[in-house]
Amino acid sequence: MIQRTLVLIKPDGVQRGLVGEIIRRFERTGLKIVAIKMIYTDEKMAGKHYADDVTWLKSVGAKQKKSYEKRGIRVIESEENLGRLVRKRLIQYLTMSPLIAFVLEGHDAIEHVRKLVGPTAPSDALPGTIRGDFSFDTYHLADDSKRPIQNLIHASDSIETAEKEINLWFKKEEIHVWRRIDEDLLYKRFED
Repeated sequence: MIQRTLVLIKPDGVQRGLVGEIIRRFERTGLKIVAIKMIYTDEKMAGKHYADDVTWLKSVGAKQKKSYEKRGIRVIESEENLGRLVRKRLIQYLTMSPLIAFVLEGHDAIEHVRKLVGPTAPSDALPGTIRGDFSFDTYHLADDSKRPIQNLIHASDSIETAEKEINLWFKKEEIHVWRRIDEDLLYKRFED
């Protein structure tokens, strides 16, 4: 199934000069860039990306709480309030310098991109993934510095999320339809 997905190379990836390497990893696996731009995003746009949605806030807060508990830190704050703190820090993170936004297209692109990116926590990311090879931040250091984990990259996690995020970051006319030369190999039919 051909899908499109949004990828953001976050400010730390841009500042560290990893844009070319990250894009290369996607392109060499057959994924195709159909839209790309560099953006200095503002708080309003970052706030739309990290929506003020109670379900999302509680989910993020639960992950934050679990991270604290894993380190032996007892937290009495509600998951929603922890999520709001994380959201505030994520908005600050996205707005600290330019980022690169792009749309990738390919067969099962969402799952494929998520595998290439690796888990959110760099310490959980295996070598060979983008985060496993290039991200060295930890939740412990991020918490102590009162900031979100700097993990280089964002990738949509579902078809619904990808559609919403692509529409947020790109106008319809900024997305291009074209064919890679190797697509003929992928879609060639053989007669029985």
